[in-house]
Amino acid sequence: MPQRDDPHYVGHRQRLRERFIKTGFEGFRDYEVLEMMLFYALPRRDVKPIAKDLLKKFKNLRGVMEAPQEELAGVNGISESAATFITALKGMTVLYLRDKLMDEQAVISSTGALLDYCHAAMSGLRDEQFRAIYLNSQNQVIGDEVIQEGTVNQSVVYPRKVMERALRQGATALIFVHNHPGGSSKPSREDELITRDLVDVARTLDITVHDHLIVSREGYYSFRESGKIK
Repeated sequence: MPQRDDPHYVGHRQRLRERFIKTGFEGFRDYEVLEMMLFYALPRRDVKPIAKDLLKKFKNLRGVMEAPQEELAGVNGISESAATFITALKGMTVLYLRDKLMDEQAVISSTGALLDYCHAAMSGLRDEQFRAIYLNSQNQVIGDEVIQEGTVNQSVVYPRKVMERALRQGATALIFVHNHPGGSSKPSREDELITRDLVDVARTLDITVHDHLIVSREGYYSFRESGKIK
């Protein structure tokens, strides 16, 4: 219970906590969601103006959560520990979605859980990342591995080495995912060539490629849904 001589924001914090306990984030404005998070990173500050400054700089909640730690720390009032706290929350979200994906009973092609995980893990990256999702004969996810970071092209993504990793994992099927930091999820000619080579090599080893997904801020592109993997 706030005392009469407590700073004005103490009562505001208590009211927000009580709202959250009753309804979760239903009806919360974006800056109020950030306030709730910052209560625990900055326990002795009025965090409402800081939350609003974060939204002004990074546009929305997603922008805040995907911002590099050094840019977060550049916002007035955000300490190094607060910036670390925010990036840690993003990392925990990715791990939660990965565990949720691994717990799915059947994962075939581009399910919602897979897309949620890929977007959380990759859509905010500044560089390209090429990832392989390994599945067993029941199409359950059994592994997830970053194959390449940086520009994705044929000179760095070696299909046979990718398949060797899949065999070591005991995978019988694969889903490939990479991101386009520039925004558009439309595949390049290089993306199409890599996909063709990966599918061809996998077929010789009786490994099925279910899909190749490209994720970006705009959404996603599925080679299977587009008819380019059958």
